[in-house]
Amino acid sequence: MLTFEPHPRDFFARRAGKPELAPARIATLRDKLEELDRCGIDHVVLLRFDARLAALSAADFIRRVLLDGLGARYVLVGDDFRFGARRAGDYAMLDAAGAELGFDVARMLSYEVHGQRVSSSTVREALAAGDLARTATLLGRPYVLSGHVVHGRKLGRALGASAPGADDGFRTLNLRLPTARPAAAGIFVARVFGLAPAPLAGVASLGVRPTVEDAGRVLLETHCLDWPAALGADGGYGRRIGVELLHWLHEERHYPSLDALQAGIARDVAEARAWFATAAR
Repeated sequence: MLTFEPHPRDFFARRAGKPELAPARIATLRDKLEELDRCGIDHVVLLRFDARLAALSAADFIRRVLLDGLGARYVLVGDDFRFGARRAGDYAMLDAAGAELGFDVARMLSYEVHGQRVSSSTVREALAAGDLARTATLLGRPYVLSGHVVHGRKLGRALGASAPGADDGFRTLNLRLPTARPAAAGIFVARVFGLAPAPLAGVASLGVRPTVEDAGRVLLETHCLDWPAALGADGGYGRRIGVELLHWLHEERHYPSLDALQAGIARDVAEARAWFATAAR
């Protein structure tokens, strides 16, 4: 499979000084590559999308990338595939070039679920709406983000230490996401994979933490409802975990004080416990 990093629209948005035009990121690069591997892709060719590649004409893309670079003999593209500078190349051009230069070209028809075309735009819409059930239907799997747990400010340990079910505060597992525009945002009921033999129930915050930071840095912070005693206080750091978002609770909120933040987290934890209790029936 041939793919690009960053997303071409992300590159052009940055070059124009308008980062808000970049598409929201559905997955990290690692998650994308691992999902391709799970789907049976043997090799991924990852091209850096930069000014030089953006300026490459459609004809030069065919010759330099597909023929000289990959030695392609069979090329499969999506039904809306465009390529080359100013998106000048399309399926018809690629098909004609294949007939002339000696490689076969095929077009993959759109994949539909319940009569709706599955595309990255459709998945982004579902995530932006907090519709995790629809997202899972479109993807054919639950929506998961993964990464290595990093140290944070450890504010959660101090918050809620006296709250029921939070003997050691609202400890969180922190993942830094390499994007300023994640496709999903808000507070979620979640499950954590990679810390224990079975997934751990939790509540997750995905965003910029407006009450305590709001620095534009995106974090995925997940509080496990029941922390495994065998891990110890710091047993999560450095571990690679997957966080499955199950149900959207609400958008990020700016609380007027840390006491209000503590009360808000306690409510989120209670809602998450109630959701899991209902789901188990």
